[in-house]
Amino acid sequence: MKALAAAVAGVGAGYWFTASQWSQALGRFPFRAHTTEPVVALTFDDGPNEPWTSRLADVLAAHDVRATFFQPGACAERYPDTTRRLVAEGHTVGNHSFHHDIRRLVRRPDLAEEIERTQEVLAPLVGGTPALYRPPWLFRHPGLFAELDAHGLTPVGGEFCHPLEVFQPDPRILVDGILRRARPGLIIVCHDGYNATGAPRDATIAAIDRVIPLLKQRGFGFATVNDLLGVPRLQ
Repeated sequence: MKALAAAVAGVGAGYWFTASQWSQALGRFPFRAHTTEPVVALTFDDGPNEPWTSRLADVLAAHDVRATFFQPGACAERYPDTTRRLVAEGHTVGNHSFHHDIRRLVRRPDLAEEIERTQEVLAPLVGGTPALYRPPWLFRHPGLFAELDAHGLTPVGGEFCHPLEVFQPDPRILVDGILRRARPGLIIVCHDGYNATGAPRDATIAAIDRVIPLLKQRGFGFATVNDLLGVPRLQ
């Protein structure tokens, strides 16, 4: 039993250091800005993923909200016009690796290639070299931060809007999750795609459409991550 308890504790500690939303043990990984202003940043990972990313963009435009999209290079390469549209409408686009494959995130040479290929894809679409990076699954290790420094990238974390959001539960569950988590300066993690392969995101889109007016009623405004953290969106 002691051995099992030790193993469980080891797994828990490993998860906390490498994938927790809140851990800063391996390097600065902001999940919120230090502010008392009632403002949050909506962020979306794993797209573009059509037609859902465009539908999400329609919702954000209808509510006059700007968001931040962390895109795998493979997805931006698949739907370049969607990425161009997001930037034209005032959203920020950041690097989210190329393949969204955890096997490519461990060794620094592989990680460097993932970052560089995505920068090459995104740069002509967003009008410059992206300055923000979010690792898939928020997975990080000491080599990640060294690699990001070498590429002039700012790491960005966040809090998941709901732990089951990627599996698309009822939108009411997601709305409740966002409302319960919302506080000044929070970076909220949602998904407009699934890994780098694509999947329906109807629940997330419906939840965002419903929750933005509710947050506004509570006095919240919205910002892109770069504006919220006071960092550049491009290098």
